Amino acid sequence: MEAFLNPHFPFDPSLATGVLPTYWAGPRHLAGDDGRPYDAVADNLAGFGWTSLTVVRGRRELDEPLEDLQVLRSTVLHISPDALRWAQWVLPDEPFYLGGLPIAWQVSARSDASSPLANWSAYFTRDVPGEIIADFLLALDACGQPTLASAGPGVVLDAVTAHGWFRDAEQPQTAAMHPTFTARISLGEVPPFIQDADPRALTAEVKEQEAMGWQAWAEPAMGTPYLWAASFSASVPHSLVAAFATSLSSTAPVLRRVLPESTRDQLLWAPSS
Repeated sequence: MEAFLNPHFPFDPSLATGVLPTYWAGPRHLAGDDGRPYDAVADNLAGFGWTSLTVVRGRRELDEPLEDLQVLRSTVLHISPDALRWAQWVLPDEPFYLGGLPIAWQVSARSDASSPLANWSAYFTRDVPGEIIADFLLALDACGQPTLASAGPGVVLDAVTAHGWFRDAEQPQTAAMHPTFTARISLGEVPPFIQDADPRALTAEVKEQEAMGWQAWAEPAMGTPYLWAASFSASVPHSLVAAFATSLSSTAPVLRRVLPESTRDQLLWAPSS
């Protein structure tokens, strides 16, 4: 759907009464998660037929009333019908940070349902637009074997450059950025604690043997805190990262009721009706 985007259109959700008005906003990498980091993704998983399980851990003293139960850890796990892929809502858990931001979703896959270990994992912080995570999950749900590599890393950069992103002049084969320099995707050494079946992810001691994975982030202005970050472990198939990259770089606007304070002045928006 096409929408005329006007940077000067007055946007003030605080003036609304009752239900907030909706706006078409872009670019999507700066549009945030609409204040719905869980629902925006979980609704799509339900549509895929994935089963959701709520796990709550807590501490309760002997003879303590149930209402006084101290919850220490709570999460929701969504599992695909074939049990080869799953998405875990981890924001309520013990903090796990990426780019200085707490991770909201961890998506994992394995080649054998009898194995308790994931072959790879991908991580998304808050404010990664739900549309982008949903497109990644759609590609994951649709692929026959979620751990099978069927394409080279070039498909990821091809996906973003097809939408006008620029390859990094110093790393043209491994990195690209939005024309406004507010978002970047690159193939490089994975951050610590990113789970992957590749043993190099845990034992890398020689530089030539470091595990390499895709990383993406949005930085509203040079030197400012990231709006969001995403990390893909070394064994995530490039074709799946390409699905994420295609959605990330899409020029189609997204519907929003709530916009991030840090990027509101950089967005174009128009009423949805």
